[in-house]
Amino acid sequence: MTTQPKNYTVPYGKTALEFSLPPGMHGAVLTSKMVAPVGDVEAAIAEALNHPVNSPPLREMAKPGDTACIVFTDITRSSPDHLLVGALLRELESAGVRDQDVTLLCGIGMHRPSTREEKIAKLGRDVVARYRVIDNEPQNPDALVDLGVTAGGVPVSAHKAAVEADLLIATGLVEPHQYAGYSGGRKTVAVGVAGEPLIAHTHGPAFIDDPHTRLGRIEGNPFHAAITEAAHRAGLNFILNVVLDDEKRIVCVKAGEPVEAHQQLVQFARSIYEVAIPHQYDVVIGGVGFPKDANLYQASRAASYLYFAPTPVVKPGGVLIVPAPCQEGAGDGVGEQRFFEAMREAPNVEAILRDAREHGYPPGQQRAFVMAKVLEAARVIIVGSLYPEIVADAKMTPAATVEEAMTLAARELGDDLDVLVVPHALLTLPIVTSNESMSFR
Repeated sequence: MTTQPKNYTVPYGKTALEFSLPPGMHGAVLTSKMVAPVGDVEAAIAEALNHPVNSPPLREMAKPGDTACIVFTDITRSSPDHLLVGALLRELESAGVRDQDVTLLCGIGMHRPSTREEKIAKLGRDVVARYRVIDNEPQNPDALVDLGVTAGGVPVSAHKAAVEADLLIATGLVEPHQYAGYSGGRKTVAVGVAGEPLIAHTHGPAFIDDPHTRLGRIEGNPFHAAITEAAHRAGLNFILNVVLDDEKRIVCVKAGEPVEAHQQLVQFARSIYEVAIPHQYDVVIGGVGFPKDANLYQASRAASYLYFAPTPVVKPGGVLIVPAPCQEGAGDGVGEQRFFEAMREAPNVEAILRDAREHGYPPGQQRAFVMAKVLEAARVIIVGSLYPEIVADAKMTPAATVEEAMTLAARELGDDLDVLVVPHALLTLPIVTSNESMSFR
C-alpha cells in the first residue's frame, strides 16, 4: 500500500480517470500483490491440460462418439475464454470428438442473452462459425433438466445441453466473489447454466443474510456448498480456470477435477488478492473498469465488495465512490431490470430490506437487497454515469467527476478525511487489521 501520491488513477470503461484529493485529505492506494504474469500463456494452458489436478487429461477422458458441452463465461467476466475454449476444443478434437458433437454454452445465469458480436469477442470468429454456440435459458422449462433438491433445500435444474453431454467442461475466473467466496470452479455451471429456481434460492435473503456467505470465504459458506452440489448433480467433469492480475494478465492456470483444481486456484488467489489495511476509512474510491462498469447492476459490485469485506472498509456513515460510465444504464437483462425496479419503486432502503426479508424476491433483485444493506450504512456515489437519473432512481448519488464526489463527501464528513483508493476493487480484498475496526453488517 502506498500513501499520498499527488495524482490518483482508477479505471473507467476502457480508459481511466485521473484526479487529485482536496487539501487536508489523506490518501492511500491499495492494490493486490504483484506477481509475475505467465510468460507463455498458451504453453501454460497446455501444461495445465497435460498435467491436470486429480484427473486424467481431457483427451484421455473423451472418445469418438462422445458429446461434449463446454460452459464458458459471459461478456461481464474477463475470463480469457478465446484461449481456454480453444485449448479445450483441441483436446476434444485430438480424442476424436466431432465438431457436431460439441456445444459451447454461454453461462449467462439470469443476465441478458449474449449477442453474436459478444460470442465472437469471447470465443473468436472461427470458433463461433465452426461450433454450436448457445446461451442459457433460465426461464424456459423446455430447455432445462430438473435435478431434484439438495439436502439444504435448493432446487437444482440446469440446461439440457450441459446435463445430457457425456463430458461437461467449464472455464472460469477465480477471483473474490460476493456470495461464493471465490468465483470460478463449479459456479460457471451451477449458476451460469441454472434454471431460475436455483438462482432465486441461492441468491435469496436467507443465504445473503447468513454470516457465512461472505466475500473471500469458502469454508462453511452455504452458497458455496449449494453450488458444489448443484454442479455435481449436473455432472461437471473437468474445469480449466485462471487467476488474473490487475491488468487482466494470467498469473495462474490450472485444469482438472473441479473441487481440487478450484481449491488450489483459490489458495493462489488469496495470496495475491487479500491485502491488509490498518483501519477503516472515511471515504473509499473503488475502480471497476470494463466490462463490469458497463451497467449499474455490475458496477455497484465495487461498493458492495468493499462493504462486505470481512470488516467493512469504509467507516459507518462514510462514503463509497465508484467511477463507472454505465453506458447500458441499469442493465438490459431480466435480473438487472428487477434490481432497478426494486431500487426505484421502494420509498427507502429500509423498505427494500423489510420487503425482501418478509416476502423474498426473484433472481436479480438480490442486488437491490445487497445494495440496500450497503446504503443503510454508507453513501454510494457513482461518478461519470452516462445516465445520472438512473443512478438517482436507484437511491445512489450521481456525480460528474471524482472532484465533485469528494466535495459532496467533505460537505457531509468534513475536510480532514482519510481516503483509500482501490483501483481494482473487484480484484482486491482489503483485510482490516485494527482491533478498533467496527463491523456494522
